[in-house]
Amino acid sequence: MPDLWDDPQKAQGLMQRLSQLQNEVQTWRTLSKDVASLIELAALAANESDQSLAADLERDSAALEQKLDQLEFQLILSGPYDSRNAIVALHAGAGGTDSQDWAEMLLRMYLRWAEQNGYKAAILDESKGEEAGIKSATIEISGPDAYGWLKGEKGVHRLVRLSPFDSAHARHTSFALAEVLPEAEGNTEVIIGDDDIRMDVFRASGAGGQNVQKNSTAVRIVHIPSGIVVTCQNERSQRQNRETAMKILKARLIALEEQRRAEEMAQVKGAHVSAEWGNQIRSYVLHPYKLVKDHRTGYESHNPQEVLDGGLEHVLKAYLLSQVGGGRGDNPHGNHQPDGNDAL
Repeated sequence: MPDLWDDPQKAQGLMQRLSQLQNEVQTWRTLSKDVASLIELAALAANESDQSLAADLERDSAALEQKLDQLEFQLILSGPYDSRNAIVALHAGAGGTDSQDWAEMLLRMYLRWAEQNGYKAAILDESKGEEAGIKSATIEISGPDAYGWLKGEKGVHRLVRLSPFDSAHARHTSFALAEVLPEAEGNTEVIIGDDDIRMDVFRASGAGGQNVQKNSTAVRIVHIPSGIVVTCQNERSQRQNRETAMKILKARLIALEEQRRAEEMAQVKGAHVSAEWGNQIRSYVLHPYKLVKDHRTGYESHNPQEVLDGGLEHVLKAYLLSQVGGGRGDNPHGNHQPDGNDAL
């Protein structure tokens, strides 16, 4: 490919993908050698009465089985966009300050998850609430399989708690919407003509709507064919905000095409594709009892604070396994036992 480096961004993406594939091939070759060695050890153990040899065989077999489980799970992350960076957009639902505070709690949850798992996270755009929380925020999470891990987070998240913003301290239910988009790679994957967009510039604003900059650096891009609107005001220059807005727009166009394909496939299969603002995908209950329940997989945790602090591994894994009918020896319901508090 003599023209590979004509597009450095695309070339870099291809080289990263090549490196990932080389690592995967090497991993499976190493596993093949380990299996061959284990077979030889089993043959020796069958002909010997050495107890230490049998113990080595049992230990190595268990380690190999665990490694195989991990590799099998990695095969789940093999969708067309799974290896890419993820763009996560959060939107507060109806409910005023409580929902805006809930959206900010989700923002913190995903940022903490990224930090704990070695991913790089950056806030691309954020709109603060008047009293507390956020109206919306968009973050980029960069690293191997970021989109593959997070793609199941899209949908409505529901919080039940005693409201810290209610003078009567009454119980409130709040909603927030999460969108998860795969980041576009290269300049040719999504073609956007100059006539396809309209760009407006304005001064960035803070909480309460007051202007926080004297110059018009904030950018609003309207994609005319699709009607998608993207706003970005976090960066200091108009050029940076435009680049960030275009990155988000390209991700939204990829997601729109994926949704179109899913709807076409659903029509063929006769399956139902629910709307984004339909039934919630997960409930987080902090009062009158403590429970996180994923309504798609049945996964439950009685430690919502751990989940809200970024401990999403089990709930994310349960969703991914549910898409392929479960995994070997995996219990998607965790250690939960029914206790009469499960009706959400």
